[in-house]
Amino acid sequence: MNADTSDPSGTSDPSGSTGTGRIVLLTASHRVAPGLLSWPAWQALRTADRVLCPDADHPQLPYLREAGVAAEVLRPSAQELVEACAEGRTVVVLPSGEGDAALTDGLARMAGSGRFAMPDLELLPGSYDLPGARLLDLVQVMDRIRRECPWSSRQTHEGLAKYGIEEAYELVEAIEDGDREALREELGDVLLQVVFHARIAEEAAEEPFSVDDVAATIVEKLIHRHPHVFGDATAETPEDVKEHWLRTKAAEKQRESVTDGVPLGQPGLALASKLAGRVRTAGLDVPPPTGEGIGYELLALAVRAESAGVDPEAALRAAGRLYRDAIRAAEGVEEA
Repeated sequence: MNADTSDPSGTSDPSGSTGTGRIVLLTASHRVAPGLLSWPAWQALRTADRVLCPDADHPQLPYLREAGVAAEVLRPSAQELVEACAEGRTVVVLPSGEGDAALTDGLARMAGSGRFAMPDLELLPGSYDLPGARLLDLVQVMDRIRRECPWSSRQTHEGLAKYGIEEAYELVEAIEDGDREALREELGDVLLQVVFHARIAEEAAEEPFSVDDVAATIVEKLIHRHPHVFGDATAETPEDVKEHWLRTKAAEKQRESVTDGVPLGQPGLALASKLAGRVRTAGLDVPPPTGEGIGYELLALAVRAESAGVDPEAALRAAGRLYRDAIRAAEGVEEA
C-alpha cells in the first residue's frame, strides 16, 4: 500500500518537493534605456536560481548577458513555473513588452483553486517611467502615422496652419469653461500640432529639424531667460522676473522696434492690446490714432483695457458667451 503523502491543509506541491520558493515578475519600462535597472532588480537577477524570459528579442537580454546573468529564453506555463520554484528556489521572470497575461492568469487560477502550495509571488518594478516619458510614445506614433497614413503623409506646414489656430482656441475655451477633462484633451491636441509639424520638418530638403531640436531650442531659451533660476541673478517678485525676461529677450532679438515680433495676424483686440503693452513697457508716449469709424473706437477700448490690466480679447469672449446664453434662452434651448 502506498503511503498517504497528501498535505493536511488540502493543498499539494505539484513537484512533490517541500518549500514553495519565490516567483519574481520583473518589469521594466520600455521608455527607459535597457540596462538601467534599479539595484533591487539587479540583486534579484544575480541571486535568482533561474532567470526566464519568454521573448528572445527582449531589450534587456543583451545587458543581462553582459552582466553575467544567464537568462533562459523560455515561456513557461503557470504550473511549470510553480514547479521550477520547488525546494525553495527563486525564479525571476522578465515579461514581454505586452505582458504575459496567460502566465499571470494561470498563476491566479492555481492560487484560487486551493489545490496547490503556491510560491511567494512578487512584482518587482526594475525601472519606472520618468516624467515626460509618454512623449516618446507620441513621437513614435506620429512617426508611424506620417509614414503610413494616406492623409497625414501628405500634410504640409501650410495645410496644417489652420488646425493650429483652431486647437489653440479650443484650448482657451476649455480653460475658460473650467473643464478639466476638456483641458487635458485640448492640451494633447495642441501638443499633437507641435509634434506633427516637427515630424514634417524632418523631411525638409533644406534646414531640416526634429522634435528634439524643437525641445532643445525652447530648453535653451528658458534657461537663458531665467537667470534667477539657473544663474546668479536674483528675482524676488513677478515684476523682477518679467524685467529679466524682457531684458534678455531684447538682447537676444536685437530688435529695431518694440513692435518687432508682434504677429499682425492675431485677433484685432489682442493685437491692439499687445501693441499698447509694448508701448507702455518701453515708456513711449504714443497715443492711439483717432478717426471716424468703429475700428478707432475698438482700438481705444483695447488700449484702455490693457492699461487697466484687462485682456480685451478675453473680456469680449466672456461678454459674447453671456450673449450666446441669452440667445439660447430666448430660443428656449436648454443648456447641456
